[in-house]
Amino acid sequence: MMLQDAQTTGRLSQLPTELDSAQSKLVYVTLEATGGATTTDLSDLLNMQQLSILSVLSALSSEGLIEKTGSEYVVAN
Repeated sequence: MMLQDAQTTGRLSQLPTELDSAQSKLVYVTLEATGGATTTDLSDLLNMQQLSILSVLSALSSEGLIEKTGSEYVVAN
């Protein structure tokens, strides 16, 4: 499960300036903190509808901030 894979560095990097909504910031920080997640994981963890998650992921992906690897989304390097 995604929660077991959470990184324990204690700090997250500074947020990119392209993140303009609270939802995009929340999804981005969650992906950064967990090292990657599926849409179902994000929906369950953040208590958001999958349609909203997909919309945010699409926007983040088009900005080049995240990428999809298999079934998971991860923060782009």
